[in-house]
Amino acid sequence: MLYDEIVRVKVSGDYACFTRPDLKVERMSYPCMTPSAARGILDSILWKPEFQWYVRRILVMNPVRFTSIKRNEIKSKQAKTPLIIENIRAQRNSIILKDVSYIIEASVYQDPVSEQNPPKKYTEMFKRRVKKGQCYRRPFFGTREFAVEFETPNDKEIPISETIPIGSMLFDIFYDEEGIPAPFFFYDVAIVDGVLECPEEENLKMMKSSHKIVPVDYEHMSIIEELHHSEEA
Repeated sequence: MLYDEIVRVKVSGDYACFTRPDLKVERMSYPCMTPSAARGILDSILWKPEFQWYVRRILVMNPVRFTSIKRNEIKSKQAKTPLIIENIRAQRNSIILKDVSYIIEASVYQDPVSEQNPPKKYTEMFKRRVKKGQCYRRPFFGTREFAVEFETPNDKEIPISETIPIGSMLFDIFYDEEGIPAPFFFYDVAIVDGVLECPEEENLKMMKSSHKIVPVDYEHMSIIEELHHSEEA
């Protein structure tokens, strides 16, 4: 069930890179945060396996500005065998966003609804954590070096008045019943008067993604549960 109450959090940072998957070699950011990035930030502030975040809207608060940087990257992933950085290093250009600020509007989706732990409980818990600046891990804008600052927005802030066409955009990563991931896109996307709407059809499909289920024997589960209990106390 989708809980009616909408929570809002303002997120900002010096830089962001929401990489377009169709431009793989040279990184280029979408002009706006993706719904998957918004969900990742919400999960960083409050995550529990009992519910999912249903991202309703993303409000763009600062004018869209791009900048170019060059970074050293590696062509392989770390494995058991140590990597020799000098042999696999590559310089790549990145077109990223500069001076970004958004307001994320989302609701709790819980199926089935628990009488002991209703959606209202998680909504209030989220508000407290945002007010105190608490998070399980530091949220980031696309890549970990672009850290996020978050706070409770005020009612006087309004988004930019621009309309920016995007075309197709990554909505999220969908996991089927076997846990196999696949990118999930939505189309004819545009920022209208500074607002990116997250369609209901795509959101409801993501609520069926199986990646929300965490194995009971997950090695870090005990630590996460301790954090949950301390927050509830």
